[in-house]
Amino acid sequence: MEFFRIKKDIPFMRHALIFNVISALTFVAAVFFLVTRGLHLSVEFKGGTVMELKYPNAANQEKIRTDLIKLGYEQPEVSSFGTAQEVMLRLPIIESVAGSTGSQVVFGALCKSEGGAVTRIDTVVKGQSVAKDACRSPAGAEVLSLQKVEFVGPQVGDELAHNGISALIMVVVFVVIYLAIRFEWKYAVSAILANLHDVVIILGFFAFFQWEFSLAVLAGVLAVLGYSVNESVVIFDRIRENFRKQRKASVEEVIDNAITSTISRTIITHGSTQMMVLSMLIFGGATLHYFAMALTIGILFGIYSSVFVAAAIAMWLGVKREDLIKPVKEKDETDGAVV
Repeated sequence: MEFFRIKKDIPFMRHALIFNVISALTFVAAVFFLVTRGLHLSVEFKGGTVMELKYPNAANQEKIRTDLIKLGYEQPEVSSFGTAQEVMLRLPIIESVAGSTGSQVVFGALCKSEGGAVTRIDTVVKGQSVAKDACRSPAGAEVLSLQKVEFVGPQVGDELAHNGISALIMVVVFVVIYLAIRFEWKYAVSAILANLHDVVIILGFFAFFQWEFSLAVLAGVLAVLGYSVNESVVIFDRIRENFRKQRKASVEEVIDNAITSTISRTIITHGSTQMMVLSMLIFGGATLHYFAMALTIGILFGIYSSVFVAAAIAMWLGVKREDLIKPVKEKDETDGAVV
């Protein structure tokens, strides 16, 4: 399926040096921000408490933040999820509030702010009696309920960070092996450098703006890595096909034709994916916001890197027709002759 077809090849490789200088500068800037500012890691990595609360009416998030700051939390993360009455708190570990008992202190402070008092009640959950904290007003009405509490210790956070890095390394290794088997090592190196370029730039954005880097964002980064590989594979497949058809064309002409002939497909694929991701970014709420942000940045730079980075690096590594197509061995006229 094509929206349009370009009859004359666009000379992408003629401008490859300019675009790759831009890529290099962007990459260096991303690394600089990662080193100097670092990532704003979420409680999954640093350790902390995640609480889900429910109010009878729309929650006043600014009031909740003010109450948490009074407890000693410098940058408490308060976001709504599901409905306006439901609130999620992501609180780091601080010295003034003990780790596992921090949720009780926080719930008590928020309950007091609503003019209620914490009471212990017994409820039935899945056929079992469970003790639960409730916040009730003097009239007996429930003004705040604690839906869920999760505590992540620093050791667990370190383990999650280690597992995340291991997952990223494994993806890179298997992608290189796959591309080396399917094409040739020059294509594998160029594709993985282009894809890591996308990953580092995403991390650079998160470091520069100090957006929260959570497990959901890590999942988005890994998704971008696989998504960008797919685009590189499509272009490399067309390059291999062109090497068979265009016997007299130069390497630059072959690559230019491969990219030009796949532009319509690229626009359809990336455009539809980007619309879906933007809908998550705009309407998905705080829970999906940074996950969608990572995908949005990754898809935009994925198009750029597949065209101007991966193909250009493959050209500079010296790809040639013989790398993908075995030369036909000329038949010896003396074969089978009896002397």
